[in-house]
Amino acid sequence: MSELVERAEAVAARAYAPYSSYLVGAVVRTRDGRLFEGVNVENAAYPLGVCAEKSALVAAVAAGYRPGDIEAIGITASPCGGCRQWLHEFRVGEVSYRRAS
Repeated sequence: MSELVERAEAVAARAYAPYSSYLVGAVVRTRDGRLFEGVNVENAAYPLGVCAEKSALVAAVAAGYRPGDIEAIGITASPCGGCRQWLHEFRVGEVSYRRAS
């Protein structure tokens, strides 16, 4: 398991998931070594929730990073289809996640 996935495990405890109790964490590392954390945030209106991967990428974007600036991401779960598109668009070089046992 990558160091980013291990860090994402700790971050997941801060997720807001009162409906599913499924806590997800993500950590992105930029090419210059900065780390940005994200968690899933659920909403009673199901499609309005935010995935951990997206929140980590948004934090990096808010700090000025753009597609191609993200070197790697570690996630505590396999990314959904929408997040896979985000990871592709941001040209994330390495994607690691915890695989179900």
